[in-house]
Amino acid sequence: ELTEEGLVLRYRVQETDDGLSGEEGTFTICSFWLVSALVEIGGIHRARHLCERLLSFASPLHLYAEEIEPSTGRHLGNFPQAFTH
Repeated sequence: ELTEEGLVLRYRVQETDDGLSGEEGTFTICSFWLVSALVEIGGIHRARHLCERLLSFASPLHLYAEEIEPSTGRHLGNFPQAFTH
């Protein structure tokens, strides 16, 4: 399972030797991809809920960072992250 509090991780850092130290937040673009996938398989209610949650994490300029801390909505990593938009 690659989710944390409903948002999607790129991978589990504890299970992968990526050469980087520390933790990372959920990967914003992957969470938006999950919204699209849910719509495609008919999970409209779940997709809407996740999309609304993601939209609530937007910055005051409606931009997103590379990662989001799911419990606080804090933006982590590169900001703004172009491919999220």
